[in-house]
Amino acid sequence: MLDRLATAALRLPAARTHRVTVTRDVPVRVRDGVPLRTDHYAPELPGAPTVLIRTPYGRGGPVRLLGRLVAGRGFHVVIQSCRGTGGSGGRFAPLVHERDDGLDTVDWLRRQSWYTGTFGMFGASYQGFVQWALAAEVGAELGAMVAVATASATRDSTYAGESFALDTVLTWAELLQAQTVPWLARQWELKRGQPRLAAALAHLPLSEADRVATGVTVPFFQEWLRHHTPDADYWRGRVFADRIAEVRAPVAMVTGWQDIFLPGQLADHAALRAAGVPTRLTVGPWTHGSPGMLAAALREGLAWLDAHLGGRPAPTGAPVRVHVGGDGGGWRDLPDWPPPAVTTRWHLHAGGRLAPEPPAASPPDAIWYDPADPTPSLGGPLLVAQRAGPVDNRPVEARPDVLVYTSAVLAAPVEVLGPVRAEIHVRSDLSYLDVFVRLCDVDRRGRSWNVCDGLVRVAPGRFPVGADGVIRVPVELWPAAHRFAPGHRLRVQVCGGAHPRYARNPGTGEPLGTAVTLRAGRREILHDPAHPSLLVLSVAPADPQL
Repeated sequence: MLDRLATAALRLPAARTHRVTVTRDVPVRVRDGVPLRTDHYAPELPGAPTVLIRTPYGRGGPVRLLGRLVAGRGFHVVIQSCRGTGGSGGRFAPLVHERDDGLDTVDWLRRQSWYTGTFGMFGASYQGFVQWALAAEVGAELGAMVAVATASATRDSTYAGESFALDTVLTWAELLQAQTVPWLARQWELKRGQPRLAAALAHLPLSEADRVATGVTVPFFQEWLRHHTPDADYWRGRVFADRIAEVRAPVAMVTGWQDIFLPGQLADHAALRAAGVPTRLTVGPWTHGSPGMLAAALREGLAWLDAHLGGRPAPTGAPVRVHVGGDGGGWRDLPDWPPPAVTTRWHLHAGGRLAPEPPAASPPDAIWYDPADPTPSLGGPLLVAQRAGPVDNRPVEARPDVLVYTSAVLAAPVEVLGPVRAEIHVRSDLSYLDVFVRLCDVDRRGRSWNVCDGLVRVAPGRFPVGADGVIRVPVELWPAAHRFAPGHRLRVQVCGGAHPRYARNPGTGEPLGTAVTLRAGRREILHDPAHPSLLVLSVAPADPQL
């Protein structure tokens, strides 16, 4: 009955069989002897292909329902708990063992009488990381991948702009640790609003934040605080982007415009396309944990697996489908991402104006950034769906440490469809600072809804400093698909941080994990002919289907 209700609610194709035999807690031993607990969902269908799901989030609850739903559509489903989770042996160390453990699990598959010689993989977030850890190693035996809200290079999202994604990393550490506490205790903590996590996000030094949030020291959190430099050897075995060209499996990708891994996933898509790998990309109006994204991923993933493992007709339609936000938006079918677009520049002007024409001579605008009272983050790409996504930004825009530049009311629509970047000319009395830029859509009621944003950490030697002390800071914002409707206005925020989404910049250059001294400082944002601070948008041609 639950399967039928889920099928209707998720709008899935009808099951091919309701006869599924489940074998739980199979100990798959890997090369160092560690047993990885594995569940096998076997449909009573001869010659059924196999789908492997490796996860650190347990094998019960929604994952168990997923196993039944996929098996009922004609697949052997193998769901395995990563080491150190869900009853598997060993210690969980993110990304360290996933390649070898994945290869050993495939070797186990080869010894099963029901295995047909090819398999597919499916999963979201970390369940996608484990796919990339394995994808280049197994050649054509991996017949299809469904990668949902994930990326091959996790370092890029952990240290976006060379800052530190504090909210994502610490929230994830707390989530993993919560799997080890009794259910009732967890529900009580959630009901209270997770005060321990809130206190930890505000705590310094960061090296103590994991213990504040969870009561224990989390080894990977400590390691990520230490190994944050771009050339850290630590990350070389934990990212898999450099081998994407070796992947042979067709890959379906599903993600959202407010997902924490969106830039990395779109970079993976571009690399796969360049390598000639068949792909399908769907980007919807979703955050990392949106139920709508997971439902769409299951529908599209089943069709993709059916086509590439089951020999059934391939999904029809364009290879890229994106949802355009804003009034008058909707779904667009595209030949590729990014699609053809016109590059437009919107310049920051004196008096808080945003306009296409270059700026005239004008004095800079100034703010005072105090890391002891850091500029807060509102909405945007966050791990927890309830706090993520578009929100009204007027509360943060009213702060004295936020500069706001707003266009005139639009007479015609502006449809942004592609990469978004900014160039901000800044002068600071401190050598260590952050530059946060956010694009918002101001509606007819004056509400300011975030569309996309980005942050860059500035340190001595990272960017050239002019003779006048000015630094041109390039800021890559999240890509976007959004229609600014007639009667609306574009708005750009510029400020010195977005805490706790990104760890505050203490202004001292102290190490990330041990910094406790906080230095406030003045920032000047220049917008004159010699220092044209601006936002660069990719705007769709007149025909949005192009």
